Amino acid sequence: MSSKVYALLIATFAIATALLAIFDIVPATVAQMVPLMVVPFVISRRGNCAVREC
Repeated sequence: MSSKVYALLIATFAIATALLAIFDIVPATVAQMVPLMVVPFVISRRGNCAVREC
């Protein structure tokens, strides 16, 4: 999967969660934590991450 497609998937997930929070389908606290939940996926995508070298 290319980087552009991967970035679009993450952005789509974040926007969809925000829209679900607006319509009270998902709690607002969950929507606020989405950027933090996406961080592990971004880190695991990078091949030269310092966490993976340990």
